[in-house]
Amino acid sequence: MALLLKGGRVIDPKSDLDGIFDIVIRDGVIQEVGSDLSIPKGETCDCTGKVILPGLFDMHTHLREPGYEYKEDIESGTRAAAKGGFTGIACMPNTSPVADDSSVIDFIKKKAAQSAHCRVYPIGAITKKLEGEDLTEMGDLLSAGAVAFSDDGRGVQNAGMMRQAMDYAKMFPATLIAHEEDESLVGTGCVNEGPISTKLGLPGQPGISETVAAQRDIELCGLTACRLHIAHVSSRHTVDAIREAKKRGIAVTAEVTPHHLLLTEDSLDTSYDTNLKMNPPLRSEDDKTALIEGLLDGTIDCIASDHAPHAPHEKEREFERAAYGTTGLETSLSLMLTHFVGQGIFGYDTLVEKMSDAPRRALGIDTVTIEKGSCADLTIIDPGHRFIVDTGMRESKARNSAFIGWELTGRACDVLVGGYFKMRDGEVVE
Repeated sequence: MALLLKGGRVIDPKSDLDGIFDIVIRDGVIQEVGSDLSIPKGETCDCTGKVILPGLFDMHTHLREPGYEYKEDIESGTRAAAKGGFTGIACMPNTSPVADDSSVIDFIKKKAAQSAHCRVYPIGAITKKLEGEDLTEMGDLLSAGAVAFSDDGRGVQNAGMMRQAMDYAKMFPATLIAHEEDESLVGTGCVNEGPISTKLGLPGQPGISETVAAQRDIELCGLTACRLHIAHVSSRHTVDAIREAKKRGIAVTAEVTPHHLLLTEDSLDTSYDTNLKMNPPLRSEDDKTALIEGLLDGTIDCIASDHAPHAPHEKEREFERAAYGTTGLETSLSLMLTHFVGQGIFGYDTLVEKMSDAPRRALGIDTVTIEKGSCADLTIIDPGHRFIVDTGMRESKARNSAFIGWELTGRACDVLVGGYFKMRDGEVVE
């Protein structure tokens, strides 16, 4: 199959590209990037007014399969990913059974090969059943197709166990992704500890509960020389700890979510909207400012959605009893285009770094480039498309978005994986 993408603005800092170019693709591989190109036969796609980027990658998602298919499954979750402009995603291990055994990793890989609408990279558990007591067989998990390890949803509470995990992981080598949370400090807290928790009469969770755990793991990372990635950073003090660690040469990377970049505890009110309940919780305005500063100065490497789909009955209940999390695959890119690229806070080059290159590097996956000989994983954006986030427009099974009612400008209109359309003209390809 031959395909010509004609007249789009092609942006790839790695290939020193930012201009109007044509791209010729044949058999899933980019054959040529240049001007006034043509093909003798095949299909031509007019990309005038569109922006073409290396395929986006979300390194922190929850596909829920196996075990929780009523929330989401691999097919629906990857539909949402394609709709949101992602050519690849990594999925967390808190399934049922937990992805702590090679058979579960093998199941995810096989199911993705059958029904996924983008590339799927499973993350294996650090400890069996996510209980923090016994290490998984990391080598077996990697052989089956896992790309990293995490006990996401729960931090590894025992420092000795985390050191042991790092000692094993560094031998492969593999990245450990840490959900930083000291449970002895969190207690029953379900929102950020501060004036808002007091006003709403909800138990608070102090930001220091994240920072204490992060500082412990940073020191263990320095001791063991393991690759450490800190998930969903939410606190100024954690940003400061990561910045200092990088100055010391410690191999730590970090991510931030769109909801922590755009929302704060002040978004909560007496409506007790459970779509705004997530872990870590929405923090203060000062924390949000620190997250943006950290993103811009390189302290925070990646933007990841932490896509956490839930069924209505798990969210439509008392705030303290409701499930944590918000969906994000279908809105992450558009939120960044609207509130960061569109506002001139950063450009498309930074968007590519934070949502395509850095997440892959953090996991040890080859980055995607737009140049001759490269696999044609591409995200094509319509920067002028306006829409309102609404529960009826989404591909995910879940409806628990923190951004319902927001008007956004810019979205993915086409997604190619291996040179084949997974989304075309805004519609996921069956």
